Amino acid sequence: MRRRLFVRGLLREVERHVVEIDERLALERERRLRAARRVVIKVGTSTVTGPDGGFSIERVEPIARSISELMKAGRQVVLVSSGAVGLGRGCLGLHPSRLRELATKQACAAVGQSLLMASYRQLFSMWGIGVAQVLLTEEDFANWRRYANLKRTIEKVLGFGVLPIVNENDTVSTAELESVDPGTRVIAFSDNDRLAALVMSGLDADALVLLTNVDGLHRENPHGKSARSGKSEGFGVIPVVSELTRELRALGAGPSSGGRGGMRTKIESAEIAMQCGGIAVIANAQHPETVTRIFSGEAIGTTFVSATRMRGKRRWIAFAASVQGRIVVDAGACRAVTEAKASLLVSGVVRIESPFETKDVVSLVDCEGHEFARGIARCASREVGSTGKKRSSGFARVRTSTTGHVLVSRDDIVMLGEER
Repeated sequence: MRRRLFVRGLLREVERHVVEIDERLALERERRLRAARRVVIKVGTSTVTGPDGGFSIERVEPIARSISELMKAGRQVVLVSSGAVGLGRGCLGLHPSRLRELATKQACAAVGQSLLMASYRQLFSMWGIGVAQVLLTEEDFANWRRYANLKRTIEKVLGFGVLPIVNENDTVSTAELESVDPGTRVIAFSDNDRLAALVMSGLDADALVLLTNVDGLHRENPHGKSARSGKSEGFGVIPVVSELTRELRALGAGPSSGGRGGMRTKIESAEIAMQCGGIAVIANAQHPETVTRIFSGEAIGTTFVSATRMRGKRRWIAFAASVQGRIVVDAGACRAVTEAKASLLVSGVVRIESPFETKDVVSLVDCEGHEFARGIARCASREVGSTGKKRSSGFARVRTSTTGHVLVSRDDIVMLGEER
């Protein structure tokens, strides 16, 4: 009996501790959203376009009104908007099956982007808000100089009291439109969820809002068997996330209807926001006054809060930059980088699996093929060794004259998965 009472008391204490943590997170969420001065809001294709393929005034107008109110109250807002391809397809009267061809998608984007901006310009003029078009490609994030210039340009637009409306330049860029071969280099972004997170990172924004057609991150698929059968046990929106565990990542579903993203990409984008020291919210765009309610501190959707923060250039290495090279290192070099916080020397290189140039971001991989870090190369791969001539063991030749040289400086290395 005494043991049973002890266990009950211990369980009550654990439950009380969990409740206190939840209350603290809720208060922190409310405080930070109320205080956010620079925010990035992303709307998807399912919100922007209606069933007829046209611009959905009914869905977008409440969001635009809330954005205008935020700007009138002194907050700076960047809007990341999908919808160009969908609007273009609707205008051209094409069947969705026609979008399987990349060139057709790009043509639809060319037609639809002008329609998208014209609709936004007309809509925001109702509140006296000017808009600016910002079309981005992968290279704007892959190159540090262009990345820094992007920040200066958008900040100047914000300084003029104008709303930047961001989209990927699908007419010339294929990073978002085409599927990615897992064996190729890692691209900077492949959907507007991630694009929005990278814009937030580049601008050091306080909050990221991802508007979608579901209420947030659910404990199980909201369209699944349990939801359809009415069984609600364990079902519902997770209100606050402070740590992205493997179980939470597994809740991400595939692409949403009409769009290219999905809950998985939204979780990944929220992680970038958390690493920036910011806050992210996934919420349903179809609920009344969603944006206004979020920044009033109301508990709506799923909010991602983290106390960690990765500084500017390190964020760029980890998230924004395209990985151009892949370097396999031996066990000693791996330990030196991960445990001793040392630079990577040429002598620790086992082989170079893809070429790179000076100042490219490279992936550091152990002999089992696990990527453990990324960094900026201090020299080109051709200066390290010949990637085309392999020894019988499969290793690339490394020039002995450079074996003591630093290939990646410790200051330019970001460990993947570390607390930064």
